[in-house]
Amino acid sequence: MPTPSHPGEVPARSKRADAQRNQQTLLTAAAAVFVTCGVDAPIRRIAAEAGVGMGTIYRHFPTRADLVVAVYRHQVEACAEAGPRLLADADSPFTALRRWVDLFVDFLVTKHGLANALQSDSNGFDALHAYFLDRLVPVCGQLLDAAVEAGDIRPGTQPYELMRGIGNLCVGHDSDSRYDPRRLVELLLQGLREPRPS
Repeated sequence: MPTPSHPGEVPARSKRADAQRNQQTLLTAAAAVFVTCGVDAPIRRIAAEAGVGMGTIYRHFPTRADLVVAVYRHQVEACAEAGPRLLADADSPFTALRRWVDLFVDFLVTKHGLANALQSDSNGFDALHAYFLDRLVPVCGQLLDAAVEAGDIRPGTQPYELMRGIGNLCVGHDSDSRYDPRRLVELLLQGLREPRPS
């Protein structure tokens, strides 16, 4: 027989949902800070962005590595879920692909600091990399297939190949703030376009 609740008591499920929402808000804020400032950004900056105290962050993520890994997983899921939504909402499959690549580039900026944050935990890094490929390669493939079918891009580009190419273009930004990977990624995407008959 269920225990009667006391007046004003918040049900446990509601508390869990609130905690989950708060954690997602925190991870979104941390991802935004990592994109602009790198994974070594001060925790107080992340707390300010999320509108929480630093103690809240440390309660959820006792170490920086815990936070970086959680942000990594959060961004992988956001990228994976965005693909089908962008295909449904964008005016063309190529526009959907371009918007998805923007999200992917944001993710890659954070990913570059992951190995340093995990330090000697190479097994943890390998497991996360496998998770990243399992979740994102099929989504990229779906976007590419839709763009080919619409006649927006040439056939023949493999999703892993495109993702690897974008990743390689993003690497230079870590050591040279004058380097803009987004401009070169846009050139890469334009190179996939199917020439229109004149």
